[in-house]
Amino acid sequence: MSPRRAAFAIPGNIATPTGGYIYERKLLEGLRAKGRDVLHLKLGGSFPDPSEADMADALEQLRALEPDRAVILDGFVSATLDTEALARLHVPCVAMVHHPLALETGLDAARRDRLYRLERANLVHMAHVFVPSPSTARTLQSRYGVTPDRITVLRPGTERPARAAEPVTPPLILSVGIQHPRKGHDVLLRALARLGHLDWQAVIAGKVHDEAHAADLMRLRDDLALAERVDIAGYVAPERLAALYAQASIFALATRFEGYGLVFDEALAHGLPIVSCAAGAVPETVPDGAGRLVPPDDPVHFATALETLLRDPALRTRQAEAARQAGAALPGWSNTARRAGAVLDRL
Repeated sequence: MSPRRAAFAIPGNIATPTGGYIYERKLLEGLRAKGRDVLHLKLGGSFPDPSEADMADALEQLRALEPDRAVILDGFVSATLDTEALARLHVPCVAMVHHPLALETGLDAARRDRLYRLERANLVHMAHVFVPSPSTARTLQSRYGVTPDRITVLRPGTERPARAAEPVTPPLILSVGIQHPRKGHDVLLRALARLGHLDWQAVIAGKVHDEAHAADLMRLRDDLALAERVDIAGYVAPERLAALYAQASIFALATRFEGYGLVFDEALAHGLPIVSCAAGAVPETVPDGAGRLVPPDDPVHFATALETLLRDPALRTRQAEAARQAGAALPGWSNTARRAGAVLDRL
């Protein structure tokens, strides 16, 4: 039997340097690399708050698909398409849910409730759901009514480092994540402000998602007198990011929630001890011995975890080796695509 033909509906620019887009781009490329006929449906960038034009265009492209294709819908799309139109589609739909939209940080109660109700209603019409972590799977089962037989955990693939470790002095604390409230960069800055008596430098790498929040982070850094020690670098090119991973001694992300977190796998692959938060899928992603997880929104405990690593090079070395071993065992993107393809063929 030949592999089932498919399509992947993704809003906005697929080259956007965020975890969700990287995951979907790699999955699309992986499916094609295995000889599968997979269309890329380029949808408007207004999702998850689709304009009338983008909604109409998305539905037109979906209705035009040949009936023997399955379609994977990016989570912004699967959660916010018109429910009645979604129910009438003639092709089996697979939702790619990185994390439910109602769990995003900073939503008011009315918007959170609306997103929850819409996504729950839309998930009823999905033939299957892909998620990146067991944590997200459990959330969909317990809060969104998705049965386990309709969920497949597709752990992201991991690419091996192209550069050998070259840690710099003073130790570099690296944080990678878009400038969005959920990533907790404000918590990291407040934690770093408590470590002025130690020798370190820090870089926060990640594109601006929200201009107002990015400006707040810059003001907070300056107010905390961290401008000379903390570089809020914004988007960095892949070559520079690879260099930063090689130069770093600690990876730190004070995230408030993660459906998975590709950057944790990147840190493990580079053999970096990790300081982060016990939130969402992070405890399942960061293995025991490879770092320390503290409660979210707690700069005091976050600072203590960083200080322990900075003061104890031997501990840092042990945790780095645990991270390196865990990173070496992570699957590649080919495995992710193979498992996704098997699900498509069974629909």
